[in-house]
Amino acid sequence: MPTLLHYRSWQGEFHSPWWSVWPIARVALGTLLRRKLFWTLYAFGLLLFFMFFFGTFLLAWAESLVSGTQPQLARFGDLGRVLTTNIRRALVILEGSRDTFQYFFAYQGGIVIVTLSLVGAILVGNDFTHKSLGFYLAKPINRWHYILGKCLAVFIVVQMMTTLPALVLYGQHAFDDWDYLLNVDHFTANDGKGPAGIALLLAVVGYGTLLSVVLSILLVAAASWMRRTMPLIMVWISAFFYLRLLANILVDGLKYDVRWRLLDLWNSLTLLGQGCLGYAAEEISPKPHPEFWEAGLMLIGVCTVCLIYLNHRTRGVEIVR
Repeated sequence: MPTLLHYRSWQGEFHSPWWSVWPIARVALGTLLRRKLFWTLYAFGLLLFFMFFFGTFLLAWAESLVSGTQPQLARFGDLGRVLTTNIRRALVILEGSRDTFQYFFAYQGGIVIVTLSLVGAILVGNDFTHKSLGFYLAKPINRWHYILGKCLAVFIVVQMMTTLPALVLYGQHAFDDWDYLLNVDHFTANDGKGPAGIALLLAVVGYGTLLSVVLSILLVAAASWMRRTMPLIMVWISAFFYLRLLANILVDGLKYDVRWRLLDLWNSLTLLGQGCLGYAAEEISPKPHPEFWEAGLMLIGVCTVCLIYLNHRTRGVEIVR
């Protein structure tokens, strides 16, 4: 009978069900990468990257231009001196130190948050809205394979927008000066601060990975709850912007205990990210701020709650096998 129906036995190698995590992520990414909306948002994200990438050359050109026109600017008082000072300060930020990557991740984070709020329904929410999740779970996989596959898809998207451009910036400075890559004391030897070399490279990867892991878990949980784009945007904006405003009011305005700043999830992420880059606690703003371990426990707790919710949410899906 199988021969008459033209059935063929599987000739390949059987793998563990955990291998299904990648196909789930690949399908989600394929759906997203076919959308013009994503590429439009990604292009806006690259504008900031190009500002950092070409900023050093543009500022060096601007400094030489201002220096050459000092006599003409003298009639405007201290304008030339102020312009030169601001340009040199910006050049210090763009020299490839930990400050460069801190500013890059901080500004790029806002674009990432907006992008994820708009594409979350495509990556996750549509599976619940259109009842597609049942087809995944009808296969010989369990709900954790699905959850990890979707988290992996979001993880890759965040890496594309943060870690990948940051590594290109790192490579730009490494090719300009090999001492930047080989000497961990490159900046401290030149009256700067922070590590260089492989230590800085690992710090950049660690910062980007931290953002990717936490944001992927949060987005999958939020998208499975809200499903559609507009409710997801409201919840996402509330989690990162309204809670930040509330934390600032409680700590800076009403002078409540500094641990109320833990409500601001983005502040906890940037606090740990700056710790990865080698910042000491007293160098980090805004002040006062919680301890590193307190921010870490807060993020672990929030991610754990999200995973528990996802387990409960997918458990309730009706499956036809």
